[in-house]
Amino acid sequence: MHWRIEACGLAIGIAAGLVAPGQAALWGAVFGWLLLALAALDLVAFWLPDRLTILLALGGAAGGVAGLAPDGVDRLIGGIAGFALLWAIAAGYRRIRGHDGMGGGDPKLFGAIGLWLGWQMLPAVLLIASMVGLGAVLTMRVGGKPVTGQTAMPFGALLAIAAYPAWLFMIASGG
Repeated sequence: MHWRIEACGLAIGIAAGLVAPGQAALWGAVFGWLLLALAALDLVAFWLPDRLTILLALGGAAGGVAGLAPDGVDRLIGGIAGFALLWAIAAGYRRIRGHDGMGGGDPKLFGAIGLWLGWQMLPAVLLIASMVGLGAVLTMRVGGKPVTGQTAMPFGALLAIAAYPAWLFMIASGG
């Protein structure tokens, strides 16, 4: 798996350099590399360490202070809205079903992503992550693996997979 992670890291750096001008490219690469680390840990161990998620969130806040798009208010709203939305979904599921259906790291990660992308990109990230997840479930089903309501999915990895292309799109479109 190591060479795959390294290849993804290289692709993230190249993509950031091609899409973003100057200092924004470095910020974008850091965003992608942190997402890559979090996605890899979630895929392998269903673990989103708070230390990495907090570092991602601090980087998003610092990017706003540094004057990178989107502006600080949009980032702050994105951070709060991202966390609150997934926290509310998890709490509602727990209340209705009587057990957890989402790990505690997923709302934190979505909030950190909101601090990077702003609130406007969050619906697209959530939609893309969900579509990638449905594609993964379909692939498992076609491959003969049983998939039930109890099958765990690394949703944080899906959010990370959706967030970096969203950042690239946002920067490429001038946002």
